[in-house]
Amino acid sequence: MILLIYLISLAGNLTILLLVCFDPHLHTPMYFFLSNLSIINISSSTTALHKIFVIFATENHMVSTWACMTQLYIFCSLISNELSILASMSIDRYIAICRPLHYHAVMSWKLCGLLGSCSWGFGFMEVLPSVVLISRFTCYISKEIDHYLCDILPLREITCSDTSVLDLYILLLGNMNIFVSLSLTITSYIFIIACILRIRSSAGRRKAFYTCSSHIMVVVIFYSSIVLQYTVTLSGGNMGSNKIFSLFNTAIVPMMNPLIYTLKNKDVKSALKQKFKLCGKKW
Repeated sequence: MILLIYLISLAGNLTILLLVCFDPHLHTPMYFFLSNLSIINISSSTTALHKIFVIFATENHMVSTWACMTQLYIFCSLISNELSILASMSIDRYIAICRPLHYHAVMSWKLCGLLGSCSWGFGFMEVLPSVVLISRFTCYISKEIDHYLCDILPLREITCSDTSVLDLYILLLGNMNIFVSLSLTITSYIFIIACILRIRSSAGRRKAFYTCSSHIMVVVIFYSSIVLQYTVTLSGGNMGSNKIFSLFNTAIVPMMNPLIYTLKNKDVKSALKQKFKLCGKKW
């Protein structure tokens, strides 16, 4: 079942990525960020789920310390990247709806490249100190990780080393990233909703809301899964609930994102129809 979900997610995100690359009509800032989101979805689900497939294929449950730290670093960096990319997409939607006449002047390819590179760079730099701190843990009460991937909370659960510095770092910088990204997203949509309500025609309001409805759904699903995954465990829940929410975040969410953008987006549906017609003519 997990393999089927992963393959659907892979096919959906690759389809969006290829459409954005090869269809000139999708060479816009919105789809630039959407292609970044697809790359993150492919990478995060592959990073998180590959060990499950290895275990099923080989029945080998062992993982080296180096492999565990590598998975932890890449996975957490990608989650951080996704927070920043979703915030960048909300800024793009704000300018498109609230400042439509200035959209092409403001959202230049230079700014898009800067936002994209900063999102990726910050994500990989922000996580590095916490991974270094975890890699220095020398005392463990168990060699068995009660999870399907190497994540911060499962590793923290089984260590008997001092975690106060790690906890402080996560509290300050980790939560700050979530707070800043979520604040930018919420602020953007407060202005967007206020702008939409000022539109006199109902058709105009529907059109404006339709352009950002896909992003709203993706943001709500992503933040809900992140909050549930970590707050339930930190508030006294067991690691079993963390695994369920983590699986939803790493398997279901990457599968849902391309479906949401495909079903709710006229440009993507139009590009898909054109590619199918071209393939049909060639055959």
